[in-house]
Amino acid sequence: MKTKNLFTVLVISTLVLVGCNGKKAAEAVTDDAVIVKTQSISTMSSDKKVLVSGNIEGNKTVRLGFMVAGRINFIAANEGQKVREGQILASLDPESYKIAKDMADANLEQTQDEYNRLSKMYATKSISESDYSKISAALKVAKSQQQLQAKNLKETKLYAPISGILLKKLTEKGEIINVGLPLFVVSDIRTVKVNASIPESELHNLHIGNTANVYVSSLDKDFVGKITEIGSLAEATTRTFTVKIELKNPDLVIRPGMTAEINIQTKETENYIAIPVDAVLHDLDNSSYVYVADAAKKLAIKRKVSLGNIIHNNVKVISGLTAGDQLIVVGQNKLSNGASIVIE
Repeated sequence: MKTKNLFTVLVISTLVLVGCNGKKAAEAVTDDAVIVKTQSISTMSSDKKVLVSGNIEGNKTVRLGFMVAGRINFIAANEGQKVREGQILASLDPESYKIAKDMADANLEQTQDEYNRLSKMYATKSISESDYSKISAALKVAKSQQQLQAKNLKETKLYAPISGILLKKLTEKGEIINVGLPLFVVSDIRTVKVNASIPESELHNLHIGNTANVYVSSLDKDFVGKITEIGSLAEATTRTFTVKIELKNPDLVIRPGMTAEINIQTKETENYIAIPVDAVLHDLDNSSYVYVADAAKKLAIKRKVSLGNIIHNNVKVISGLTAGDQLIVVGQNKLSNGASIVIE
């Protein structure tokens, strides 16, 4: 009986030890696994949009300079100020041109008197045809000289050809300038245009009249415009086409040179996958990747992805994921490829 009891005690002790060791092994496996949460990937559908950046320019921009040389003695406005059509912008010292005009006036008056006197003589055949032709030609030259000097004197004043904003003032009072040198830039910005370069692959989605949402970051404001021009010739190096979007700007807050983010709505529908931005991780080479769960094997699998535009808190996935994948959205920062996981 004692031997039988001893054997029973040994068996029970062995089973207890085995049970304890098995429990510790199971606990060890559980302790190594990372607790994660997953999200099933599904395909979304929305109207196709073209997202690009662009630069703003005035509806009409004019570069102005004097048609005569001289010294600037007056400038009416500074950069950024409004100017009106017909308003004087600047003028040159007119003294030399006044003297030249007075001389031309005097010469014309003298030649006109001589012509009048000789015309009477020519009528009575008192002078030859040759003398009359000479005085007639001299009168024409005197008139032309007088008109030229009058025009030069008038050109000493520079007027704004359009209403708008003085964008650039490239001279100062007292400076001596040459003929035709661009000195002022005036732009009509009651309506502005946004210039954007559209990839060749997206051009077929755009049409004149398409609505475009334009975000101007320097103003932190959205505007709505329409496509008014689509280029017909691609830029040689980038293979992009120029598209112009017209915006109304009654308050003149949008200024040429500002940058804008453009969202053009098309009539086509696109299917895409979007995932939370926080689920995306980056390697040392800045390539993007995520972890997906193999539920059967309870493993985390590293998957490289190619990303597109950000939509609110999600980012479009161009490649790397398919519908039905179980994306790990919590605990991904603790994982490595092939790591054991526990899905909550």
